Amino acid sequence: MNNSLYILLLALTFLSCSKDDNANIPLVAVNYTIYTNDPAYNAVSTPGTWMYLNGGSRGIILYRASNAEFKVYDRHCTYDSDNSCALVSVEASNISAKDDCCGSQFLITDGSVIKNPASLPLKQYKNSYDGSVLRIFN
Repeated sequence: MNNSLYILLLALTFLSCSKDDNANIPLVAVNYTIYTNDPAYNAVSTPGTWMYLNGGSRGIILYRASNAEFKVYDRHCTYDSDNSCALVSVEASNISAKDDCCGSQFLITDGSVIKNPASLPLKQYKNSYDGSVLRIFN
């Protein structure tokens, strides 16, 4: 292989790597297929609704942002993540989630921190939705 091709491949490798801001949350394989017309998922049938799913590091929050978009977060709090009680739960407002252990709060619309001590957003999983099938993965 000539040197310029090698350098190009090496540069592309480094550019394709991205920093994981949630490296403190254990990496757990997540691979779900959800048929949104299944009655088990009626809780997320309209925008602004959410439900818990099993999986991830400490559970998953599935939030329906719009008719065509979902947000998927790990419930593992990003602050003091080694603490066994670092678990985020959706509050009665249905727009924020709180870790009762440390008091951190997060918006479920985008996972961002709205109350310290956490400084990192919730770990978000990738998803794709075609109008009837939602795939959640990492």
